[in-house]
Amino acid sequence: MKQALSIARKELEAYFGSPMALIFVGVFLVVTLFTFFWATAFWSRNIADVRPLFQWMPLLMIFLIAALTMRQWSEEQQAGTLEMLLTMPVSKTQLVIGKFLAVLALVGVALLITISLPITVALLGRLDPGPVVGGYLAAVLLASAYAAIGLFISSRTDNQIVALILSVIVCGLFYLVGSTTITSLTSGTMAEVLRSLGTGSRFESIERGVLDIRDLLYYASITVLFLVLNVISLDGKRWGSGKQMQSYRRNRMLTAVLLTLNLIVFNTLLFRVNTVRADLTQDGDYTLSQVTRDLVGNLQEPLLIRGYFSQRTHPLLAPLVPRIRDLLQEYEIAGKGKVQIDFVDPTTNPELEAEANQTYGIRSTPLQIADRGGQSLVNAYMSILIRYGDQNQVLSLLEMIETSQSQVGGDIEVRLRNPEYDLTSSIQRVVYGFQSLDSVLARLESPAKMTLYVTPATLPESIAKAPDQIKAVADTITKQANGKFEFTTIDMSQPPSGVSANTLEEKYQIQPIAAGFFTTDTFYMHIVVESGTKYEVIYPSGTFSETETRNAIESALKRLAPGSLQAVGVWTPPDTPQVDMFGQQQPALQSYQTIVSTLRKNYDVRTVDLSTGSVPGDINALVIVGPQNMTDLERYAIDQFLMHGGSVFVAEGTYQLGIDQQGGLALQTINGGLSEMLDAYGIKIDQKLVMDTQNVPFPMQVQRNVGGVTTQEIQLLNYPQFVDVRSDAMERGNPIVAGLPSVTMNWVSPLIVDEAKNKDRTITTLLKSSTNSWATTDTTTQPNLDLYPDTGFPIGTDRASYPLAVAVTGSFTSYFKDKPSPFATPTTVPGTTTPVPSATPLPSVTPTATSTPSVSSQSFVTTSPDSARLVVVGSSEFLNDNIFSLLQRVNDDRSTNNLQFVQNSVDWFVQDTALSSIRARGASARLLRPLVEGEEGRWEVFNYAFALLSLIGLGALWQVRRRTERPMDLLPPRADADAMPPATTLN
Repeated sequence: MKQALSIARKELEAYFGSPMALIFVGVFLVVTLFTFFWATAFWSRNIADVRPLFQWMPLLMIFLIAALTMRQWSEEQQAGTLEMLLTMPVSKTQLVIGKFLAVLALVGVALLITISLPITVALLGRLDPGPVVGGYLAAVLLASAYAAIGLFISSRTDNQIVALILSVIVCGLFYLVGSTTITSLTSGTMAEVLRSLGTGSRFESIERGVLDIRDLLYYASITVLFLVLNVISLDGKRWGSGKQMQSYRRNRMLTAVLLTLNLIVFNTLLFRVNTVRADLTQDGDYTLSQVTRDLVGNLQEPLLIRGYFSQRTHPLLAPLVPRIRDLLQEYEIAGKGKVQIDFVDPTTNPELEAEANQTYGIRSTPLQIADRGGQSLVNAYMSILIRYGDQNQVLSLLEMIETSQSQVGGDIEVRLRNPEYDLTSSIQRVVYGFQSLDSVLARLESPAKMTLYVTPATLPESIAKAPDQIKAVADTITKQANGKFEFTTIDMSQPPSGVSANTLEEKYQIQPIAAGFFTTDTFYMHIVVESGTKYEVIYPSGTFSETETRNAIESALKRLAPGSLQAVGVWTPPDTPQVDMFGQQQPALQSYQTIVSTLRKNYDVRTVDLSTGSVPGDINALVIVGPQNMTDLERYAIDQFLMHGGSVFVAEGTYQLGIDQQGGLALQTINGGLSEMLDAYGIKIDQKLVMDTQNVPFPMQVQRNVGGVTTQEIQLLNYPQFVDVRSDAMERGNPIVAGLPSVTMNWVSPLIVDEAKNKDRTITTLLKSSTNSWATTDTTTQPNLDLYPDTGFPIGTDRASYPLAVAVTGSFTSYFKDKPSPFATPTTVPGTTTPVPSATPLPSVTPTATSTPSVSSQSFVTTSPDSARLVVVGSSEFLNDNIFSLLQRVNDDRSTNNLQFVQNSVDWFVQDTALSSIRARGASARLLRPLVEGEEGRWEVFNYAFALLSLIGLGALWQVRRRTERPMDLLPPRADADAMPPATTLN
């Protein structure tokens, strides 16, 4: 190895003995920095990764290494020094390895100088070091393969230009064979094989932070193959071309062919081995989480995951199918025999296609693709069926991807967004949805015990028979439970019961219920369902019919049992069409279907009707978005749901999106919401608008003077009314915001927390604006760039950080305590939430003639247990579908983060935050910190200056080293050198 290192040192001295090495490295750095900052639009991506650094590396390396290797053997042959090298006491293998190491060393120097880019990104955001390490390792492996190819080609010709051209062609072919341009001409298995042969496609796997044994051995195979061919090529130059050497040449060719075939077979056998790999990412983005392993590892029934994928599909989607197959195989391994994976092409099996269409509603998707014959339309299947018991879920590939377009060239990049979350959440839904009573009871920690605490003597007449109905339902469940469920009734009015009112309040936080709004009589009619240390309280509500009672009991059991699909009630304002200035109806500006469909992925989402004054008993959490024009009965339903220990999410601001008389955007004040009730709870929505210099750009129509002509155009402007809340302004210890990189609050009002009212509760400020924000009552939406060129709006003097979203846990006092009964049909003053009693005095008992069940008024609870949870957000527009569509044009991550915030809140409500840990995975979870004006340019200058100074320093260091070298003494000094007479000078 010493000889190889000496050869490498000699070659490096030859490189740096002329400006050639510095020129090659300098050109490489300039092109790399340009593509990083400009070709891939790094600042517009706003993602804290170095993907742009390695995105073009497979192509850049071709030209760099072809230029470095073209002279290695060609120059030796042209100068006639090759014969001298071959006759030296150095093996041909050592010669080849020495030159190979010299090329890799120079490439390593070039890559090392690019280290300023990861350092820059790390200083600007939360950089994941795993993909950085993987990217540099992939670059070195790619360079080794290209260097081996270039050295072999250089050994076959004495012309450096020919060696350069042939090296570019051969390395380019290895890259192109796996590119989309070539694979789009084929489909199915052939396309997958071609991708496995491409150096670029293999590079992507390692560059994203996954070390797969197949990729490592692929690059090692190419490197070893061409290095051996290089040795054979050099060895052949020592021998003549006569017939006497014909057998030697035949054996040499046979050796090369056998080596090539062995490496091909070796890589083919490893093609299906996808379990030997290492995930370098910091959060294990490409490794199944423990949440997923626990879910599929504890299945009681077989789970079928079947991929419906056509052989012929869009070339941008085809590379994703092998990744999905590899991921699903990990699910199969984690399932311990309970998970069955199947991939089919419905177009080749009419029976499977009919089953997919008729049974599961899976249809082909028309895709327009470009092939050799031009544009064509292909109907491709690309769906995943997940079936468990009698439950099934279909997941489309289009729901699992995200796309981005390069600003230079307009190339479209398609990648999987968060495949594990998409698959695991779908599996959880079908598993939790398959819930027979037996399976629910089987998952309980211990047998369930149900106790009815009742005072029969003081029950209102309308529910006097309810205890008998409850007992009948409980007896039926007891017979089906096989000893896993028992029922007991305790009469609280009887002293021998052994249970006091204080005991109930301390243990279960149960308080007696007032028999009416204006009476001192109270009663108990509470059901407690217990299992182990956990319990659920069922408060009296509804008509206590057999169906309602059974649903309430089963819902309580499901909440106690792990792995049950939770029911979430959602209220959104009606989609009322808007009327424009011409009297034409336009779609509603307040639309919230995106958040509803998002919650449906993990929960049993139901649209609730609150006008009855109550929330269905099987609802586990309540989400209220954009409350307006609500009646007191609707407020009463929300209030009592919270008083019963429920969890409520409220997204309400002072303003909402509207249209002015000229047809432009305007803000309208919201009336008839929940602001007064929230104020009673200690959370006040201030009648202002928060603006922040740290904001999200917004596409706005502006006027511009061009040559004296005023034109209107759409520009992306800083918009202070869209507050950009980053992770440093979140309560990171709370699971609601854990893992969220940012949340965009659109037209948000500040929240004021009443410390006195909340002194016994736990208050968490989830989101807050930056310290450079201010609050204003000015609702102008159009920026004035003439007066305020930087922000478009006047900057307030009261700059501070304002709470925008808070979470409250603890005991609440009912808003309707000491207020008139909402069941007495009160009137409401327009624009307020204060009920005005009718002229007729309220009776002591709610009239039975009302359409609302009378028990709703009689089971009035004034104080909630400590388990009640409330989340208040000072904006409803941050969940508006119309805002999502606008933001997705400029940044596709914003809406995703807003939706995740609500999903995490509901997870926290139902105390199932497992999915939250994998929901925020992916590159979009790591954003750059907000930059001040001009900072982008300074960072670019820093990187260019670092590269330039590194080159200058490298050249200077080598020159100093050369000057300090001492020439080699060829002969030892003679012993009598001092005694020799001085030389005679001849004139």
